[in-house]
This record gives sequence, structure tokens and C-alpha cells, in this order.
Amino acid sequence: MTIDFDKYVEFVGAVTSPASRDTEEFVARVNELKSQGADVQRLLTAAAGITAEGGEFTEIVKKIAFQGKPYNEDNIFHMKRELGDILWYIAQACIALDISFEEIAQMNFEKLTARYPEGTFSIERSENRVANDL
Repeated sequence: MTIDFDKYVEFVGAVTSPASRDTEEFVARVNELKSQGADVQRLLTAAAGITAEGGEFTEIVKKIAFQGKPYNEDNIFHMKRELGDILWYIAQACIALDISFEEIAQMNFEKLTARYPEGTFSIERSENRVANDL
């Protein structure tokens, strides 16, 4: 099967939401979300930052694991610094969502203890989630 990339790009344009392709639609959506109490700018900052900094952390790990970068004090320090940057953006999300780090950790603990009630990892439970296990 051969993909016609011009048709693919046309398809992508057609299945893209209005707020993703039109500034006025985006601004209207942001205003709608703000009227619902969403701290949109902080959520966008957090989402973009977590992804970007996570990528930087991953890049270091990738180079150590696959490209011969040494696992040494300098690179460990660099990974720790990137984790700090990720934490900063998580704090932005916590502010936007009005939740503490402790509450986030508690929610995660509850989710994982429900998924793994025996207290150990299970491939079966990891791959086959029950309803509402997001």
C-alpha cells in the first residue's frame, strides 16, 4: 500500500478540531474553559513543560543506555536537575488543579493498590485493566 502524503495531510487537516486549527476557535475554547474554572494557561505551561523536560531526561537516559554516554556523577547530576525541572512543572499543574503533591501521591497509591491488590506487579493486571482504571 502506498500513502499519498498530500492526501494524508489533507485528511489530517479535516480531522483536526476547530480549536486546534483556528486561533479564534482556540481563544473561544480557552474562554469557555476559563468560565468553567480552568486555569488554562497554567495547565498548558505544565503540559508543555512536563513533556519537554521529560524528553530532556529521556535523552540523557537514551544516550547512557544506547550510545555509550557514561553513567557518572555529572550525568547523574544532570538527570536529577531535569527531574527538578519536571517537578517544577508538576507544581504548576498542582496549582492549576488546586491539589497538593501529597494528594497526587495518595491518588496514585490508591489507583495502584486497586490494580495490584496482592502488592506485587502483575503483567496480567498491567495489560488488562478493569473499568475506571485509568
